[in-house]
Amino acid sequence: MGIERSNLLSMMKLSIKVLIQSSLSLGRTLDSEYPPLQQFFVVLEQCLKHGLKTKKSFIGQNKSIWGPLELVEKLCPESANIATSARDLPGIRTGLGRGRAWLHLALMQKKIADYIKALLDHKDLLSEFYDSGAMMLEEEGSVLGGLLVGLNVIDANLCIKGEDLDSQVGVIDFSLYLKDPASSETPKDDANMTAILDQKHYIEELNRHLSGTVTDLQAKLDSIEKTNSKLVEELTAATDRINSLQDEQEQLKKENESILQCSQKKEEAALQDSQVELETYKQTRQGLDEMYNVVWQQYKEEKLKLLQVGLKQEMEVAMKLLEKDSHEKQDTLAALRLQLEQVKTLNLQMFHRRQAEKKQEEAVKLEQRMKDMEKSDQSDEDMKVELEGKVDALQTQLTDLDTLRLGLENELRTEREQRQSLQKALQREQDNSSELRTQLQQLQGLHVELQELKQEKQQLQERCEQQEQALQEMGLHLSQSKLKMEDFKEVNKALKGHAWLKDDEATQCKQCQKEFSIARRKHHCRNCGDIYCNSCSSNELALPSYPRPVRVCDVCHALLLQRSSSTAS
Repeated sequence: MGIERSNLLSMMKLSIKVLIQSSLSLGRTLDSEYPPLQQFFVVLEQCLKHGLKTKKSFIGQNKSIWGPLELVEKLCPESANIATSARDLPGIRTGLGRGRAWLHLALMQKKIADYIKALLDHKDLLSEFYDSGAMMLEEEGSVLGGLLVGLNVIDANLCIKGEDLDSQVGVIDFSLYLKDPASSETPKDDANMTAILDQKHYIEELNRHLSGTVTDLQAKLDSIEKTNSKLVEELTAATDRINSLQDEQEQLKKENESILQCSQKKEEAALQDSQVELETYKQTRQGLDEMYNVVWQQYKEEKLKLLQVGLKQEMEVAMKLLEKDSHEKQDTLAALRLQLEQVKTLNLQMFHRRQAEKKQEEAVKLEQRMKDMEKSDQSDEDMKVELEGKVDALQTQLTDLDTLRLGLENELRTEREQRQSLQKALQREQDNSSELRTQLQQLQGLHVELQELKQEKQQLQERCEQQEQALQEMGLHLSQSKLKMEDFKEVNKALKGHAWLKDDEATQCKQCQKEFSIARRKHHCRNCGDIYCNSCSSNELALPSYPRPVRVCDVCHALLLQRSSSTAS
């Protein structure tokens, strides 16, 4: 176990030394096809597998470095994105493939030394995965962590998606570490090879960048065409809607005109009818007034006649009273006659008793009284005759009054019938006036409907104006999108014009004009291809041709940020 640890450590030293020297001599980013880098990953995998416990399963025994590497996610939270991306990569199904992907990503982040050191500091956790005497549990593991620190000077751009990391066989190639002076190439050939490789990588990157921009532009073109077709459809629909609204508006105008004409005709006819009815009403009113005056006069006459009838009745009552008085007087006369007879008998008796002289005087007196009584009877008979004549005259007057009364009753009946007919005519006129009022109310309702139709017409006009404004805004958006397309085409042309600058052609930074040295290293901008120092190219941005953020110069950084903000707005 000790010999294996020393051999693996020496191989790791050699691989790291060769990798750093070759990368510094090339002066460019390393890709996954670079042989020293491939050998470095093979040696590192062997170091991590040394002393690893085997896991038994139904398929068989399995040694996987993914178990200890997965602990780094708990120890270093910033490595969570690496672990998740290694788990979620398509096409990787084994733990070995995930571990290899994790190593590639950690190297690109330049934090592989920090993550391995964090593992080595927690050997109690590693003891679950490694046997005693394993390289990760001994001193050689700490030396390995120190060696990995030197890899931070390497810029690596590794594509993991297309590679088959599950089935790769890790074999150490010692030919890279054995130098033959006879077969060694001249420095010119090395320079030519590096230039060719640089050009090849630059062209590949440029192609990727251009393909990404082309796909983006194509997608934007498709979206613009879709929006344009949608806008055209909306435009056609809006024009159809506007035409239909205009047709409806014309129909409504015609209907309004016809309704106005009908209403005007009805109003004229109603006014004429009302005028005729008013004239007839006035005439009937005058006739009714005249009839009322006549009836009032007849009423006065009847009242006088009734007063006369009352006088006649009083006369009859007076006649009855006179008859009663005459009967009473006759009764009194009869009573007086009886009294006279009695007086006569008394006188006779007294005459016989008294003296004859007195009898004779009394007889004379009685004769005189009898004469007076006869005179009074004659005056009563005369009064009776006169009263009977008056009664006959009154009876003739009564018959005349009865005939007049019958005539007046007939006239009153006719007047009542005329009055009832006049009341019926008045009722008809009132019904006609109520019908006219209802027609006036209907006309008012039609007027209100006309106002509502006018308001709807105004609303429809406002909608048409709003739709026209929306169409104008859509046209402005279309023109702006066309201008953006032209800008994208110009940017694409400008991007095609960039060239990858060679390391030998640049002796100083393009921005700050400071000369390069061992301390001030050269760095390529992945966007424009020019060479800058570290301070002038310390920014990183995600480009379409790279799966992760890469180094760009300050000028390209500001330009790309401005472009992204303008596209977002």
